[in-house]
Amino acid sequence: MHGGAGATKAMASTLAATQAQVLPAEFVQALRELHLLAPGEVPAGVPLAGGVSSDIWRIDTAGGPLAAKRALPQLRVAADWRAPIERNAFEARWMRVAGQAVPGCAPRVLGQHAALGVLVMEWLPVGGESEAAAGGAGWRLWKDELRHGRADAATARAVGRTLVRIHAHSAARAAELAPQFDTDRIFFEIRLAPYLLATAQKHAGLAPALRALVEQTRSHKRALVHGDVSPKNILVQRRAPTTPSAATTATTPAAPTPPTAAAMHERPSRGPVLLDAECAWWGDPAFDLAFCLNHLLLKALWVPAARAAFAACFDALAAGYLAGVDWEDATQLERRAAALLPGLLLARVDGKSPVEYLTEPAQRDTVRRAAQPLLLNARPTLAEVQAAWQRELEEADRR
Repeated sequence: MHGGAGATKAMASTLAATQAQVLPAEFVQALRELHLLAPGEVPAGVPLAGGVSSDIWRIDTAGGPLAAKRALPQLRVAADWRAPIERNAFEARWMRVAGQAVPGCAPRVLGQHAALGVLVMEWLPVGGESEAAAGGAGWRLWKDELRHGRADAATARAVGRTLVRIHAHSAARAAELAPQFDTDRIFFEIRLAPYLLATAQKHAGLAPALRALVEQTRSHKRALVHGDVSPKNILVQRRAPTTPSAATTATTPAAPTPPTAAAMHERPSRGPVLLDAECAWWGDPAFDLAFCLNHLLLKALWVPAARAAFAACFDALAAGYLAGVDWEDATQLERRAAALLPGLLLARVDGKSPVEYLTEPAQRDTVRRAAQPLLLNARPTLAEVQAAWQRELEEADRR
């Protein structure tokens, strides 16, 4: 759920071990009571490494592979960071609503056991780097694509369009959905406090501005917010080449076994898939926009050679999103996102969840120099925030 501890997710992680293991009893009980196991079946699975907010397993059943996760009361980070375990019930609800808004944009929920805190979803296999380099089809974690400089503006635009469609769908159903996502306490404890308020404790001169951002975010409840729209939580799909090579046509593979009801099925969308909605909240949609754009700014320090491509992705995602805002004045939403963006920038170096890839003091100082003046003198547009960031990067190059 949190970038500082890595990008491993239920549908996107590397396996922690090569051999199947006995599942924890809570997972087995949940699967049985959700009727996801055949009578007498004893499932095995593999824990996925790197998750900081949940225990996550790939589980192999007679009906096919599944992904299951159980929320942890204390996150696996250096700071003391606790979060209510009931959050994955809201995650399951978010996935269902998102799937209604944009079919295929979230994992299919197979079951959620509220008493045990276990969420079961379809398994989305993710291709490795060698497959990506060969241009093969399959799901890729967007963060891995960006890490290797594959910053595609069309993908970013698709993310923006998907996100705004979810927000618009929910905003049009506010009377129905808002009561289902009354998660103010959870969102405060796992987003506003560890990001903005924790950063305020380290920057006394910026504390009033950071606290004002908390109040701004809490006071504009307009739509269903994901809360963790980060490249590490977004799957993108790369199509296989349309012209087969001689090597691929020489042998015709055997037809695959038809999938069972619980196995992977043909998904209704090849667009981006959003994972890990534990922070789901009825609140300010500007938070989701700013949260994702923030990562595109930070990636320019991680992969300097792709700086121009990241800037193009920033512009494409923002434009794709803002063009779909129909529940309020888009300029007002953009103003809130632009004000929030430098606070999130600073939070990713000085809050409780610093990004793991900015390892050099000079990189973190660049973020601080860019964020501080923008917090003290907020810009009304995302383009102005982007321009200020680019100027700071150019200054850093000259130092």
